[in-house]
Amino acid sequence: MDVFDITAPLVRGMPVWPGDTPYQFNLQWTIDQSGSVNVGRLTLSTHTGTHIDAPYHFDETGKKVHQLDLRTYMGPARVIHLPGRTTISQADLLPYGLRGVERLLIRTDAWQGREEFPQTIPHLSPDAVPLLQEIGVRLLGVDVPSIDPIDSKELAAHHALHQHGIHILEGIVLNHVPEGDYELIALPLPIVDGDGSPVRAVLRAK
Repeated sequence: MDVFDITAPLVRGMPVWPGDTPYQFNLQWTIDQSGSVNVGRLTLSTHTGTHIDAPYHFDETGKKVHQLDLRTYMGPARVIHLPGRTTISQADLLPYGLRGVERLLIRTDAWQGREEFPQTIPHLSPDAVPLLQEIGVRLLGVDVPSIDPIDSKELAAHHALHQHGIHILEGIVLNHVPEGDYELIALPLPIVDGDGSPVRAVLRAK
């Protein structure tokens, strides 16, 4: 069975949202110091690398990470390839016959140089969201840092998805994944009161 790791590696110097917490891993203790073990220490944002957004991230009344239904983040998924877009609209999605797809992952190939944070990204047009709800999508994943434009303050796509009961997975790595049907596993950590969480996201081919 083919397994595709679609998680961005966590490494010092990796790009993070401008102004957000830089990722760091250090050894707090070494075997020489402790006499028995190496023990690491992590410093990172809840939106580092491949991550999920809890609704609380952009809505004060939204659910927090520990309140999310884990079943949303595991199960059948469809990968589609939409390169060369500036926006992803309803018209882009209609030809794919997505009815019944609960977890939709969109490969844009827009973020090629992952050692730097992108200046612009393709983003989801809010007009696509009612269609996603109608066909049964519960989780939308993208291979860029956000489903909205980098400079957006309104976060129209985030809010539209939330209003239609669709959860968000961002920063997945799909450049090595063909279009098709898979099983997704992308579980958030149980961060009490969290606004988001890094995930280890994998796809298993059916």
